[in-house]
Amino acid sequence: MASACCQNPFRINAHFHENSRFIGTKVEFSSVRFPSNVEISRLNFYPTSASTSTSKESVGKVHSLSNAGDSTNEKVPTPMLDMVDSPIHLKNFTSKELKQLADDIRSELLFTMSETQKSYKSSLSVVELTVAIHHVFHAPLDKILWDMEDQTYPHKLLTGRRPLVHKAGEADDPSNYTCRGEFDPFGAGHGCSCISSGLGMAVARDIKGKRDRIVTVISNETTMAGQVYEAMSNAGYLDSNLIVILNDSHHSLHPKIEQVPKASINALSSILSKLQSSKFFRKFRELAKVLTKKIGGGMHEWAAKIDEYARGMMGPPGSTLFEELGLYYIGPVDGHNIEDLVCVLREVASLDSMGPVLVHVITKENYELDDNQMRKKSHQNHEDSLDNESLPRDSRPHTYTDRFVEALISESERDEDIVVVHAGMGMEPSFQLLKNKLGDKFFDVGMAEQHAVTFSAGLSCGGLKPFCIIPSAFLQRAYDQVVHDVDRQKIPVRFVITSAGLVGSDGATQSGAFDITFMSCLPNMIVMAPSDETELARMVATATKIDDRPICFRYPRGAIANMSTSTPYIGEPIEIGQGRILVEGKDIALLGFGSMVQNCLRAQSLLAKLGIDVTVADARFCKPLDINLVRTLCKNHKFLVTVEEGSIGGFGAHVAQFISLDGQLDAGIKWRPITLPDNYIEGALPKDQLALAGLTGNHIAATALNLLGRTRDALLLMC
Repeated sequence: MASACCQNPFRINAHFHENSRFIGTKVEFSSVRFPSNVEISRLNFYPTSASTSTSKESVGKVHSLSNAGDSTNEKVPTPMLDMVDSPIHLKNFTSKELKQLADDIRSELLFTMSETQKSYKSSLSVVELTVAIHHVFHAPLDKILWDMEDQTYPHKLLTGRRPLVHKAGEADDPSNYTCRGEFDPFGAGHGCSCISSGLGMAVARDIKGKRDRIVTVISNETTMAGQVYEAMSNAGYLDSNLIVILNDSHHSLHPKIEQVPKASINALSSILSKLQSSKFFRKFRELAKVLTKKIGGGMHEWAAKIDEYARGMMGPPGSTLFEELGLYYIGPVDGHNIEDLVCVLREVASLDSMGPVLVHVITKENYELDDNQMRKKSHQNHEDSLDNESLPRDSRPHTYTDRFVEALISESERDEDIVVVHAGMGMEPSFQLLKNKLGDKFFDVGMAEQHAVTFSAGLSCGGLKPFCIIPSAFLQRAYDQVVHDVDRQKIPVRFVITSAGLVGSDGATQSGAFDITFMSCLPNMIVMAPSDETELARMVATATKIDDRPICFRYPRGAIANMSTSTPYIGEPIEIGQGRILVEGKDIALLGFGSMVQNCLRAQSLLAKLGIDVTVADARFCKPLDINLVRTLCKNHKFLVTVEEGSIGGFGAHVAQFISLDGQLDAGIKWRPITLPDNYIEGALPKDQLALAGLTGNHIAATALNLLGRTRDALLLMC
């Protein structure tokens, strides 16, 4: 039983009773006063945690009085969003209705954040932009492409996928990723691809004689990647009609963010943006180009320089770069002003045969959160529960990244040549401690993985010891540099591959499934993986000592195997190519690689209860493989199972290659590999992902039981 007191612009003091979700079944109105000039359609109720309130306090709030232990997470009504099942429903909305729709979308995302384990921080910055895009353009006839999956949730809400957004985090949920579909002509990955794919669609449209519009939305985070500029340069050369929208949320790698030049938004910039996008101005500009070319005598070149100078003076710093690449620059535009966005986009959409256009939109990820305590609190509570690494180190589980940072700081205190290069989308909070400690020896290059690898190679050639930290999924983009700039030249770069294996709600987009395979096939590369935090610290020390060839090690996202944070740092290097036996048995051998050793130990515990004597070994190295350890396991057991959290062709393939060439298969050993399945595993809880992949302790134990002919016990174990 709970009660609540409601206040609103009409000065209605009401008391709600019973156990309803928002407004109880019994309502008592104690007083009513109606002020003038109040719009009933804008009445909203927002829950807060306050206990009581007077009529002078903030309007539009519901103050709940809950009994002890009675906790609810109320949903703000979203009447405009409830009316939208398809983008076509936005076409006749007024500006006021579009603003209300944007408010509803933001409320919906904030509520969903509190209900699921997904962060919508990036999506909150593009709410108004998404509404304006779907109001002006005609999806799916017009193609709308997104560069970052994290920004697509308002787009999903407006394209009939609202129920799926609330299921974010469940296994195989379509809202966890943006794959090709009716309203998504190209899958959204982790940055820098949509201009290239959009340009390809624009050229295909021109060849086929169609007239649909291609709209690509990029983030300033992705503008650090070279493919963006390659695509822009080619777009300028081909001169096909293409609309590029740059969502600028003021992300920067500058160590002093307050010193970074920012595009200002004011009345003048709004007027200039509308002028730049107007059909009259564009046609006048094209006519001036034609006339100056006819006049000759260098007039065209002189006029072009004046035009560039004038537009550079009016635009923000760096705006002329896009002009040099061949894109007509418009901006900056306030990304939270519906009227300005609609005006500019409508003018851009009306232009035919004008070539590629870039619209520079300024947004804020925390827009309006500071003005609404409920939303700010809801957002913060979700972020705290979602990202344990944002909490104080003493109040959250210790992670592998924490232990890696501690180990590398210890090594750097003994070796002044250690430097760190970090690349990828964003940076884990734990690395901030490392950045603060190393100072000028820590280089964060953002989404420039190719540069990061070759930059690290150059640092190594200069006599330093670079640790190149890149998430597994992002290292894929730099593979050519790993091969030619590092491995082929045997340059000692130390690759730290984070977020290896399955990554929970981030799904296949950021899953680290392939690094074991593509790193272990390189002739000069040493490939390691720690089974726990102690082994991770030792591998940091091992990598520090290697100075004649490249080396890499991977570790998963999440909490460490030993939840105690008091384990002392052990900086003893491991002998290259040496594994270890953790538990000795005689019936079957489980050979794990990396974090899967822990699941092998869980399987051993389950099998021991069934009277099966199991050997568990930690391979440590995929390359060079500990052949003596593998021979011993084959000699002393009839069955061998290899387990890894990686794709087919990785650690298990190296073991199979060796035991076949060494004659162990001929000698009678029966071998079974357990790897990630040959398909993409989308976002879900980590335990659910491991179950889908067949990598839990129960799955490993069931595989062993099947090998031993105890099929019934295997089935019972999986029930």
